[in-house]
Amino acid sequence: MSGSNKTVLIGKIQATQGIRGQLRVIPFAGDASSISQIDSVMIKSPTGALERFPVVSAKAHGKRVILTLKPFDNINQVLHLVGREIYADRGALPDLPSDEYYWSDLLGLQVVTAQGEALGELVDIIETGSNDVYVVKLDGREVLIPALEDVVLSVDLAANSMTVSLPEGLLDL
Repeated sequence: MSGSNKTVLIGKIQATQGIRGQLRVIPFAGDASSISQIDSVMIKSPTGALERFPVVSAKAHGKRVILTLKPFDNINQVLHLVGREIYADRGALPDLPSDEYYWSDLLGLQVVTAQGEALGELVDIIETGSNDVYVVKLDGREVLIPALEDVVLSVDLAANSMTVSLPEGLLDL
């Protein structure tokens, strides 16, 4: 796959976990196992710089991942990291099953209906708990599309497109 040295967003630090410097992370791709297979992550600082940290462990905790990074072993060392985004090298991430995608692969896709109507660009993904919601923008208009199997018909990364079947009434304003 080309662009394997690309940096991709893989999650966000939601909170600290316990007192030993562990972090509770919302994974933006796959599940905990995809994060647990990488040996280092980068955390974005307020200035936008990425700082790399070795991964000591990453364990699934419900829909979250409990991440332990070197050199942190105390809650006071990681409090300032809460709310920050976590990145990884795309080439270090495992391949996902054919029906799963990393958020970074979906952002920027052109979204069209099965009838060929252009809905716009996928600009954001909202995690709601039950299913993700894709935010699609076109000419200042925003459409929120539930990321459900019967709504998202196909994703073609090579063609930079996603085809959707909108639920009845979704576009009726």
